[in-house]
Amino acid sequence: MITLIRGGEVFAPEPLGRKDILLAGGRIEAVAEPGSLGLDGLAAEAVDAGGRSVLPGLVDPHVHILGGGGEGGPATRAPEIRIEDIVAAGVTTVVGCLGTDGITRHMTSLLAKARALEIEGVSTFIFSGSYDVPPRTLTGSVRSDLVLIDKVVGAGEIAVSDHRSSQPTFDEIARLAAECRVGGMLGGKAGILHLHLGDGRRGLECLFRLIHETEIPVTQVIPTHISRNRALFDQGLDWVEAGGAVDVTVGPDPARGDPDVGFEEVLAAFGHKGLPLTRLTASSDGNGSMPVFDATGRLERLTIASEKDLLRKLREIVAKGLVTVETAARIFATNAADLYKLEGKGRIEPGRDADLILLDAGYGLTDVFARGRHMMAAGRLLARGTFSA
Repeated sequence: MITLIRGGEVFAPEPLGRKDILLAGGRIEAVAEPGSLGLDGLAAEAVDAGGRSVLPGLVDPHVHILGGGGEGGPATRAPEIRIEDIVAAGVTTVVGCLGTDGITRHMTSLLAKARALEIEGVSTFIFSGSYDVPPRTLTGSVRSDLVLIDKVVGAGEIAVSDHRSSQPTFDEIARLAAECRVGGMLGGKAGILHLHLGDGRRGLECLFRLIHETEIPVTQVIPTHISRNRALFDQGLDWVEAGGAVDVTVGPDPARGDPDVGFEEVLAAFGHKGLPLTRLTASSDGNGSMPVFDATGRLERLTIASEKDLLRKLREIVAKGLVTVETAARIFATNAADLYKLEGKGRIEPGRDADLILLDAGYGLTDVFARGRHMMAAGRLLARGTFSA
């Protein structure tokens, strides 16, 4: 399929001004001045993007594509994500993970789900493991998973500082980071150790020990959920100051009295400390459970995270003038693509995958292209799962 997107304001993420973009064979073939690309004699779709912004398709680096949860028993296992939910959020690439439940959900199922979503239209990668250490794997080790399985980009989400974790020792985390390091090198991948952070008092203690007591570089580990409380968030800022990157779950906005740090506050803190926003990624935790426990560890209530929060938050922070469209594109697409070495993702330039979204003047999503396929057109969802009505 050949598509010409005409006259959109392109953020690649760098602002390029009004451009025409030619898509062919699932790739971006050209980004050129308006009117300079011809389609004479070619069977092609033309999309008028005048008055709209064109951004890289969003990259969500933490999604429970098989569903998450189960902390309240079998009936609280969240459902698998649908292709429609992903595309409607402007997301064209996801990194899937297991989470708390590595018993009734399996690495083989995670890989199969990732391949299914890719057939249905979006790009997918996965982490080896669940909350537990030693981690669940496909081939017997994280190192060999990284070398032998194309979709594996690291280990995660491994839980620390959480009552639901396997209470791994520092030595176990260090060995796992080393597995990610060497496996990534041998497999030509980032080999990221993606750590789930809970409310525990130890916070990021093991991460700082890792860079002070071993040779593992700070860039090998990306902690997530670091905005769940103020103390943990402050440690996350220290991690960024040390040269690391952090992931923030955008989720529902904190209600009054909640300990969570809102995403707007996250951005303000980065600005106040002069920290580079290239070391910040945003994720949805999509289809993961969001349990609330009391002081004794008893489950009080359970909700489910939604992929749509990712696009909602991008729209809000741009509309409020908190960041430029360029910066939003970096936080919600380019940064994750760069940090996880997702080839072809996160940028609009010739040779890259044709993953693009179009936003109207109010930053509403109108069109989605995933590897050149038109998945949403003029606000109408075209993507359909294999078993969707």
